[in-house]
Formats: sequence, C-alpha cells, structure tokens
Amino acid sequence: MDWTVVDMPPLVFKTLQQAKRFLRILVGFALLALGAILMASPAPGWLVILLGLGLLAAEFVWARRLLDRMKQEGVRLRKFVFSRGV
Repeated sequence: MDWTVVDMPPLVFKTLQQAKRFLRILVGFALLALGAILMASPAPGWLVILLGLGLLAAEFVWARRLLDRMKQEGVRLRKFVFSRGV
C-alpha cells in the first residue's frame, strides 16, 4: 500500500514529523560537538559547526541568531581582507 501525506492518519503523520525533528536536533548537536573537537585539529571545524547550526536553526531561534551573526562576521571579514589587498 502506498501512503501519501494526505492518506496518512493524523497520529502517524504527527509521529513522523516528531521523529524527523528529533533526528534533526540530534544530528545538529552531534555536528556541533564534532566541530568543536575538530577545532583542535587541522580539519575544517568551522564548516562542521556551520552545518550543525544550519540544522539547528530550523528548530531553535538561538541557533538562527548565532548562524546569522556568524554570516555577518564572515562578510565583514571578507570585506576587510579583500579591501586590504588593493
């Protein structure tokens, strides 16, 4: 039997949405932790942290604010670096 979103009973749909949300949060925090560990190595820890924040930003306001702040600082840093090269 092929289930679609329209055909699903409300309880099943709600349970699937909660499972997706739980996994998104779990993976987001795992990426944040991994990124923090990678900061001590030559691996790209900031990239992993940004990926984790991107996942968490869909669920938490604090993560969205932090991600937006990091983007602003990245733009500011890029302008500073490239304006000095002239």
